[in-house]
Amino acid sequence: MSNTNDLINRINDTYSRLSKGQKMLASYITDNYDKAVFLTAAKLGEVVGVSESTVVRFAMHLGYKGYPEFQSALEEVVRSKLNSMQRMEVTYGRISQSGILETVLKSDAQKIQSTLEKLDDNAFELAVDTILHAKSIYIIGIRSCAPLAGFLAFYFTLMFEHVHLLSTSSSSEIFEQMVRIGREDVIIGISFPRYSMRTLKAMEFANNRSAKVITLTDSVHSPMNLYSSCNLIAESDMASIVDSLVAPLSVINALIVALCMKKQGEVAQTLEMLEDVWDEYQVYENDEINYIDDSIRMRYGKVGDITIHE
Repeated sequence: MSNTNDLINRINDTYSRLSKGQKMLASYITDNYDKAVFLTAAKLGEVVGVSESTVVRFAMHLGYKGYPEFQSALEEVVRSKLNSMQRMEVTYGRISQSGILETVLKSDAQKIQSTLEKLDDNAFELAVDTILHAKSIYIIGIRSCAPLAGFLAFYFTLMFEHVHLLSTSSSSEIFEQMVRIGREDVIIGISFPRYSMRTLKAMEFANNRSAKVITLTDSVHSPMNLYSSCNLIAESDMASIVDSLVAPLSVINALIVALCMKKQGEVAQTLEMLEDVWDEYQVYENDEINYIDDSIRMRYGKVGDITIHE
């Protein structure tokens, strides 16, 4: 369910029509959702004092296909209300240590698949075209989104002349870096729950200056979309202390590849120039691994007065 309050709304809307046993379930779930989320239908019925079939009928009465779908909706409610550690326990608390790797990777794969199904192709093409024709490109991502913004800016710098990565700890400094933004420019704001007010203010400022605004966020209901003319939606998950941002990163990769295809000649020329610069100034001389005769030769510089040999 996209709306995390959907389950609670359904309970409130149907409460007057529920049977006595179902009302007992509704009351228990509303007051103890953080406990109910861990219970099977049989166990929930036992705790409340009703039969398992009453629990299943209650879920279906609320409009869910069965108890598993109802429990998924309950998990969404819990994730929206609990703190990070509690959310992690809800999602991963029933998984053994040995199953964490498989569970997390499969969950990330599902988020990419879901993003692929939901992302608007027209919005993606509009983003590509807008970026391609912008005079200057501004990119902002705060907290856990900062690495995404940095990754995007790194590759955009290879393709475009005027790329500005906004990285700061205060709104005033952000505005100072954006003081020249105008109608020929674009800003790309990246933000996922918990949303960044600084990112939102930056996009508001850009919008007021008639610049194009592109957002990469998790939902059409995201506050990040207030000032944007192009919304890229990628599924994320705040189920743990580590945000799942693999789907947003995939969308960023797609943007980079799409723009590279549009600017193949210029990108190739830039990379060739960089190769010459790297060779001339031996940029990687002390920071590379060469594969020679099936062995790895690692080149090190001096550490203090000691030279480390291969």
